[in-house]
Amino acid sequence: MFGSLLHWAVIFLIVALVAAVLGFGGVAGTAMAGAKMLFWVAIVIFIVMLVAGLMRRGR
Repeated sequence: MFGSLLHWAVIFLIVALVAAVLGFGGVAGTAMAGAKMLFWVAIVIFIVMLVAGLMRRGR
């Protein structure tokens, strides 16, 4: 799941960059916002899983 979110974040980032180069500012901004959101969700999930794994290992 974590890898899939990062995959989609990279895809949104690429779409944003291409749209910005072609002059579609609204599309670029929307795609960049989606990429940021997916990236931060992936980071939060990673941290939660890391903490859960460390707590489980300690037992």
